Amino acid sequence: MSHAPFEPAARPAPLPSRALLMMLVALTSGFGLSNAFRTVAAIMAAPLAAEFALSPQQLGLFAGAFHFAFGAMQVFMGIGIDLYGVRRTILTAFPLAIAGAVLSALAPGFGWLALAQVLIGVGCAPAFLVCTVFIARHFAPQRFAAMSGTAMAIGTLGMLFTGTPLAWLVQQWSWRGGFGVLAALAALAWLWMWRGVHEPAAAPHALQAAPQRESLRRAVARFGTLFTLPHTWGIVVLGAVTYAALISLRGLWMGPMLMQRHSWSLVASGNVALALSVLALAGPVLFGRIDPPDAHRRRRWLVACTLVMSALFAALAAGGPAWLDVALMLAVGLLSGFIVLQYADVRAAYPADLTGRAMAVFTMAMFLGVAAMQWFTGLVASLAGSGASDPFVAVMAAIAAALALAAAGFAGLPAPPQARRAHKRI
Repeated sequence: MSHAPFEPAARPAPLPSRALLMMLVALTSGFGLSNAFRTVAAIMAAPLAAEFALSPQQLGLFAGAFHFAFGAMQVFMGIGIDLYGVRRTILTAFPLAIAGAVLSALAPGFGWLALAQVLIGVGCAPAFLVCTVFIARHFAPQRFAAMSGTAMAIGTLGMLFTGTPLAWLVQQWSWRGGFGVLAALAALAWLWMWRGVHEPAAAPHALQAAPQRESLRRAVARFGTLFTLPHTWGIVVLGAVTYAALISLRGLWMGPMLMQRHSWSLVASGNVALALSVLALAGPVLFGRIDPPDAHRRRRWLVACTLVMSALFAALAAGGPAWLDVALMLAVGLLSGFIVLQYADVRAAYPADLTGRAMAVFTMAMFLGVAAMQWFTGLVASLAGSGASDPFVAVMAAIAAALALAAAGFAGLPAPPQARRAHKRI
């Protein structure tokens, strides 16, 4: 029987905890740059719109191109990790992100800029997946939520750069300079991963019992088995909306909303983005530590947190004073940490031979959801603007509605067997 994607072909020889942690930190440097790339639009939207005369819909397409490419490549990156390992997959893909950043800095028009975002998305596609797979392989299952939360928190440091530092850089230099600096940082992250990440070799006795490596065709075909399981659809529905809501706010609409609704400067908007990023850094650690003890309670937490986030976006749509809008944005940043519970939910929802591919499908749903929401909210903003309405009211209301519908879908669709058993015990 062939082994499952993302599960090691043979049990690796144990490494000291410190060595494993240092490798994980090196991998999160790539995830940090991925976070920076996916949130540049919040700061660069205004200068890009001014230089290329972009509509809100085009800005949504610019922001969504990264996430569409990122999400579409998850299955293939997952297969690459299974067949060739964490190290080889990230080192092969990430140079495309560096090339895309350079192309962005030199782009003569919107078409080249959108193409560059696709390259960056493909290059960053394995960035968080390699972290979750590395944790699943080398850390105890009961530490998965806490370690994933820590990795997400470290990776969120990338968002700090796209707050005040990037706003200052763009204001003092240009948006092209911002992409140039990101290209240099991405190159440094690649070098760190090249030097610092070396997956342990399998123990000799394990190699003798190693099953035959799964073929590429077989690996692709076996992903389809996930969609025959009824509870997959609820996981996909929620996964496609929660992270998309955060990134649509932090990565696209926050800057334009503060500058146009409240007449704030680019740097002042960057300060708020920085503060939100700090809270988004703390959120996964917090929720990773308070992960509920069983699958049913965890799913109840997920529904409740999604509905609270929907209420926060509905309040943003109401158009209050600047201090209230900022407070609501910061609350979204902190609450977004509950997304780490979705990863724990996925891990608990499938047997061991499906866990790896389930992570890839969930991550694909997340980032295709981001691409779809950024494109859709760009369309909503364009339609509202053409009708002389406040585009930010329409955008925030649309995100609030999407979150509420996703919570209802997750609660109404079939739950995994583990969650149903836990509910019966309660």
